[in-house]
Amino acid sequence: MQRLRDMWTREGPGIPKDAPKRTGVALFAEILAREWWEMVKLNILFILASLFVVTLPAALAAMARVSVAFVEDRNTYLLREFTEAFLRYFWRATAWGLTLTGALAICTYAIVTYAAGARGNLLLSAPLTIGLAAAAFVAVFACHLIVLMVMRDLPALRLLRLAALASVIRPFPALAALAFASVLWLTHILFYPVSVFMPATFNFSLGMFAVAFGVHRAAVLVLDLPEATQPRRKPHAQDASYDN
Repeated sequence: MQRLRDMWTREGPGIPKDAPKRTGVALFAEILAREWWEMVKLNILFILASLFVVTLPAALAAMARVSVAFVEDRNTYLLREFTEAFLRYFWRATAWGLTLTGALAICTYAIVTYAAGARGNLLLSAPLTIGLAAAAFVAVFACHLIVLMVMRDLPALRLLRLAALASVIRPFPALAALAFASVLWLTHILFYPVSVFMPATFNFSLGMFAVAFGVHRAAVLVLDLPEATQPRRKPHAQDASYDN
């Protein structure tokens, strides 16, 4: 029982204090290599928490909260932090989830409608392009909004403004993160049934980690947080002291 409890509650591994600082893809790979087992467990928690479908937005918010902790290299107690975030953001995440789902549904409907009409009328390619751009912006906006929501408690209007601002000043990292998540699912589809266990093991958590990693810098910029909240490295697990 003790080993089973420790699997869900103990701290993740650290890295040596004198290790060179990495950025970009190298930092992404470093965090992934260090936290991969935590991400597998996070993936399981997300699946269990979203079984009732209506809990999906809250489960996404809880997964985003833990993913931000991975990006910022903070000590995480997975089960406790996921549960606390799930309960804390349940109603807000549900409201934002319904709103953003509706916006994406409208964009998708417009894209399908104008794409069908553009085959016989080239003039409809203009609204089709607008629909595609709107859908991309809503997706990028959703990424920034969920990360900003779990990083700081903000009034709804300010959260909207900051998410929109972050989406304008740094859209490409979010688009890259969404593309990475899409590749995960495309790989699952192309190599099915060999890849049947991908969603159960890491697709959800790795995709959310990619989103959190991609939009974190923009979130920090618009929140004007101090340098202490930037992604940082913690000492090795054998070291007695950790950053908090």
